[in-house]
Amino acid sequence: MVDVLTEITINRPRDQVSEYAANPDNASEWYVNIKSVEWLTPKPIEVGSKIAFKAAFLGKELSYVYQIAENTPGKKLVMRTADGPFPMETTYTWESLSGHSTRMTIRNKGNPSGFSIFFTPFMSWMMKRANKKDLNKIKFLLEETAN
Repeated sequence: MVDVLTEITINRPRDQVSEYAANPDNASEWYVNIKSVEWLTPKPIEVGSKIAFKAAFLGKELSYVYQIAENTPGKKLVMRTADGPFPMETTYTWESLSGHSTRMTIRNKGNPSGFSIFFTPFMSWMMKRANKKDLNKIKFLLEETAN
């Protein structure tokens, strides 16, 4: 079982951070590993929406479809794989902090089938490392556009 939680403080208001992060069209700008995004259902994002992603992870190309399971704009977004190499759930949360800052978290939970039980800790470490890069990039992008 993989369960990785990563967080960052972004010096932008919660609504700006959540609006940008929750829009799949922006994913390839701030996710280091995501190469392309394709909507399989009409926009805008809502519970039941399906989005296809192509990504590179651990030297492999991955194709998967996320379905939106929960969407509370500005607070929480939950996506689950509807089709992909293994079941995964990704949750974003946004919390307002003082001074117009936002705490953003990304949590990835799943059970990577086909991987050795001995490989799971390494995979968790790699996911945490990738998530830190992604959160640092979204922080940079959003804080730079503010200046």
